[in-house]
Amino acid sequence: MIRPDAQLRAGHVPADLIPPGTDPRSVVIVHTTPRPWTGPVVLILVATVGLCGLVYITTVAVLSLVQVAATTAAAIKTAVPTLIGGGGLVTLALKAPKPPRK
Repeated sequence: MIRPDAQLRAGHVPADLIPPGTDPRSVVIVHTTPRPWTGPVVLILVATVGLCGLVYITTVAVLSLVQVAATTAAAIKTAVPTLIGGGGLVTLALKAPKPPRK
């Protein structure tokens, strides 16, 4: 019994805890029940699993969006020359406004 609480649990009452003039045989030590750790441990495990799940779902969603964006960019890259007409150089022309009629 190295620790003082182990002595108290074994029923040994240290002399310094007994008030002077008290019969040591009449002293009763009341112990509190140890705190259960099941609730906090389960809470930490659930929070950790939830956080890991959230990170996983977020990563999958971002990677899916990147994949969709890459596929769309590749499709647009191949479709633009066909839509413009021939795939040659693209030129832009501006129309000048006509002068008003008199």
